[in-house]
Amino acid sequence: MSIIALLGAKALWLTYAWLLAAILASYISGRKGYGERVGLAFGLLLNLLGPLIWLFIPAKQESLWKRVGPWGTRLKESAAGASGAEEPGARKA
Repeated sequence: MSIIALLGAKALWLTYAWLLAAILASYISGRKGYGERVGLAFGLLLNLLGPLIWLFIPAKQESLWKRVGPWGTRLKESAAGASGAEEPGARKA
């Protein structure tokens, strides 16, 4: 009976790894501008190779990967302008 329990625990951890690979591949492909479904398919079908493949696929020009970065939340352009170079009386549109 304990052999079946050990197999069940390993299967659970392998399932977690499989789902984590799908989540990572989906996130990376979405950030690179290709859509999350394609990355989800890569992650589910290719297990741990899916996210690694997406790290080497080039990002599209207007993707979040190029504009914000892999996991950033601020725009690169606004980070350069946030140094306080604005005029004191200037209005923001």
